[in-house]
Amino acid sequence: MTARIFSPSKTAMQSGRARTGQWVLEFERETPRRIEPLMGYTSSSDMKSQIRLDFDSLEEAVAYAEREGLAYHVEPAPPARKARRVMSYSDNFAFSRKAPWTH
Repeated sequence: MTARIFSPSKTAMQSGRARTGQWVLEFERETPRRIEPLMGYTSSSDMKSQIRLDFDSLEEAVAYAEREGLAYHVEPAPPARKARRVMSYSDNFAFSRKAPWTH
């Protein structure tokens, strides 16, 4: 069974960058999911697909996989985002503002 090591990107519901620098080790599915005919639930008999291990760095995740003898592949981290300039709303009306404020 192959493990996948990746750094998750931030979700659409996140405005901050918390938990985006972490690395995750997940196992890939051996069997596809199937739809249970009576209720329509999606199920799988693959128990390793439920395992998700979090690590603080890529080196820790790779060291764990090698120590446990797991076959793994590393997906590159998402590109770093450019930092936004922090500005408060009251700065728009500051007396020391360089450009005039107009409607």
